[in-house]
Amino acid sequence: MRTNRAIRTPGGLSLRLDVRAVTVVALLLLAALTASVVLIGTGDFPIPAADVLKTLVGDGNAGQEFIVNELRLPRVLVGLLVGASLGLGGALFQAISRNPLGSPDVLGLGQGATAGALVMIVVFSGSAAQVTMGALVGGLATGIAIYLLAWKRGVHGYRLVLVGIGVSAIVTAINGYLLTKSDLVDAARAVVWMTGSLAGRDWDQVWPLLGLCAVLVPLVLANARGLRMMEMGDDVSYALGVRVERLRMLLLVAAVLLTATATAAAGPVSFVALTAPQLARRLTRSPGPNLLPSLCMGAALLVTADWVSQRTFGADQLPVGVLTGVLGGVYLLWLLVTERKAGRI
Repeated sequence: MRTNRAIRTPGGLSLRLDVRAVTVVALLLLAALTASVVLIGTGDFPIPAADVLKTLVGDGNAGQEFIVNELRLPRVLVGLLVGASLGLGGALFQAISRNPLGSPDVLGLGQGATAGALVMIVVFSGSAAQVTMGALVGGLATGIAIYLLAWKRGVHGYRLVLVGIGVSAIVTAINGYLLTKSDLVDAARAVVWMTGSLAGRDWDQVWPLLGLCAVLVPLVLANARGLRMMEMGDDVSYALGVRVERLRMLLLVAAVLLTATATAAAGPVSFVALTAPQLARRLTRSPGPNLLPSLCMGAALLVTADWVSQRTFGADQLPVGVLTGVLGGVYLLWLLVTERKAGRI
């Protein structure tokens, strides 16, 4: 049962507050922060949660401060930011395409970023920074190609998904070709990157992600009302004063930037962008894109998956992208079975 409350601002505006959605966001934030503290304390040198909190506020000893602030905190922050970016990007793609399968995993943005990284690894034997830049450029180029190929007096949701699937197949084939042309060392390095991992992430990955999120997240949330209207159809949105094509292009660019930057920072972590918006929608039971719940769900999912991976298999023994891929695949199968039983597919 959903509860809505109307709030009147000093300027006379009336705002509707979805109590259930706000509660879900608060609980997801709490879960993400709790998992982060536990994850920081997990490793070859375990640290109790209370000591982690003391260290974060500056009361830890020298050894704990080095382990927490220099080794583990950047990794956890990258996990939170990557998960949040993928969750928000996935919600945008699904809302714009009006299709629950319209996520970066299906549209080929992850494969495009992988192609950019492989070019830097295989062709140029690039450094870690160059591989990151290559992944970012590859993801952006793929997003632009999908948009241009899907354009025909605007971008229709199903056309966007179909073009994305085709581009994904092409780029996947290119990635396979690049791997066959690489030597053993570069191929091993490429395969490690392609699994998606938070191992070895430091402050160099935190700041670009944080800066991008600081700009794009408020921009996207400010346009959430227009995006919700777009789900009623372009004609209705135009009648309500929404500049549909301009808003669609703005949000698509934001979604591509979020997804490409997240992939560049941690590799192609699969299924977070697909499952986070749908899980958030099931929890809030609210129509519309559920942008903020999806963001929080993505962050909570990724740091929790990283903690499970480390606790179950040992530190850095299983990349988090492998675990999210397995869990996401199981969820997708369950979703398809549920939708079939309901007669929707």
